[in-house]
Order: sequence, then C-alpha cells, then structure tokens
Amino acid sequence: MEKKIIIAVDGYSSCGKSTFAKAIAKELGYVFIDTGAMYRAVTLWAIRNNYMESEELISQNLDGVEISFKYNPTTEKSDIYLNGENVESEIRGMEVSNNVSLISKIRTVRIKLVALQQQMGKERGIVMDGRDIGTVVFPDAEIKLFMTASVDVRAQRRYKELIEKGMSVSLDEIRKNIIERDYKDEHREESPLRKASDAILLDNSNMTPEEQMKWFKELIEKN
Repeated sequence: MEKKIIIAVDGYSSCGKSTFAKAIAKELGYVFIDTGAMYRAVTLWAIRNNYMESEELISQNLDGVEISFKYNPTTEKSDIYLNGENVESEIRGMEVSNNVSLISKIRTVRIKLVALQQQMGKERGIVMDGRDIGTVVFPDAEIKLFMTASVDVRAQRRYKELIEKGMSVSLDEIRKNIIERDYKDEHREESPLRKASDAILLDNSNMTPEEQMKWFKELIEKN
C-alpha cells in the first residue's frame, strides 16, 4: 500500500483493540496511537489532584495536562507520558479503570483530546484505536474497524493481563467494571460509543491474534 491512510479501530473496552491496532501498525510500518491511554492519563491526573468530584475543576485546570507518546526500545512499543512522566503502568490499574468513563464523558476533556488526536494524524499513516475514532476523530478514515467480544471473554482477557503484571484483582470485579463501562460508553451525551455506518464489524470472541491478523491482511488486500 503506497498511499498512507488512517485506520480507525473502534469498539468496546477490553476487546484487544490496542493489541490488534499495534499489530496492524507494525505490519504496515505505521504509527500507533492509543487514545484510550490518553483518557486514562487525564483520569490519573484528576485522581492525583483530587479533582474527581468536580468537573469544573477538571475543566479549569486542563491546560496543565500535557500528553505525549515516546517509543520504548525495551518493549518496542510507545509509552504514554503525562507531563513528562511515564505513566504507562499506572494508568492500567483498577482505580483508573473505575473512573475513566466519568472523565471521558466530560465535554472539555473530549474537545482537548480529539484536537490532539487529529493533530497527531495530520500526516496520515497512523492506526488509532478508541471508542469514537471512526465517528468523531477521523470520520474520513479510509478503513474503519469496530471490535466487539462477549463480556466473559473480555473479562478473562483483562484479568489475565493484570495478573501477569502482578496486580491483585478479582475476575468478578473486572467483569462488573466492563459491564458498567459499556453502559456508560453507550449512553454518554458526548460522543457515545456507536459503530460507524461504514465500519467493518469484527467479533473476536473466538479468534486468536494470528487469526485476526489473517483476517486483516485479507481485508487490506481488497482495499
């Protein structure tokens, strides 16, 4: 593929969007941008500053939030930085997971991060994953994917990921968190989660990463 394009990977939480999007970016030599990590970083900032009870304080102080991605040669992935600090591990904990939906529904937060995401994609040649990439951030993306999987499958995947990172979590707590996030994402006023009319649905409940990549390669050959 000679002409660089934008690939939007939308869908529900814990569907493996980031893992799949990273694999696509690596396959094509594109830049990967994890927008979910950006909302998690703002959530961490709000928790640290005791702003969680006040949307007004969050909005008033948003100018003090700087988010960037830097390549980590050890992991061969991009880590997210909050005001110059690597917070890649900290944003994945349950406290952030339990509060990120509250932050992501705030209009001023979405305006700031969408503008930043659009700036990052100006040169195209990117794979961006999140909840509203194909509908809000890049409605003109050449390829739009919408990922889903059963709640139980997603809970098991998230549980395994966190246990492998040495975190103490319960499967029931994760399952409950996923159900709550789905509801909040679908019903928020600002950019609710929905499949774009021209997006291609991928239910990966019973697919391995290798099978997903085979599916994508077949798709990209048709475009």
